Amino acid sequence: MSLRPGIAFLADCPALLAMEIIASKWSMVTLFALTDGPLRHGELVELSGGISRKVLTQTLRRLQANGLVERHAYAEAPPRVEYGLTDLGRTLEEPIRMLTAWARENGEAVVTFREAAEAARTIEADQTTPVKAPHGDQNPSRF
Repeated sequence: MSLRPGIAFLADCPALLAMEIIASKWSMVTLFALTDGPLRHGELVELSGGISRKVLTQTLRRLQANGLVERHAYAEAPPRVEYGLTDLGRTLEEPIRMLTAWARENGEAVVTFREAAEAARTIEADQTTPVKAPHGDQNPSRF
């Protein structure tokens, strides 16, 4: 396989498939939450900070369908279900930890850049917005 830019991410390439699976925010959060061991659905909701139960269920199903997460249903009353990483899912632990470390180290810089870019866009928009003359004034050139 060539390492030229763009070649690794052709439409039929496994790298693109992998990126599609783990690139969603909730996939990464869910996989990261499971790195310390199996968890129940409610525990994942609490740890994930903002995910709805419906979206978590969809995320877990997608991760299961791709062999990254396994579901264990226990024959108990009341029923208990836990989710954990498969062997394949565990291979993502280090890359996810590295991305998490990068986000902790660089998150503030990204936010600062976003805020500066937004401020620049606001200033630019204000400068290009035509000034309206007050009611009744037909000579806007005075402004």
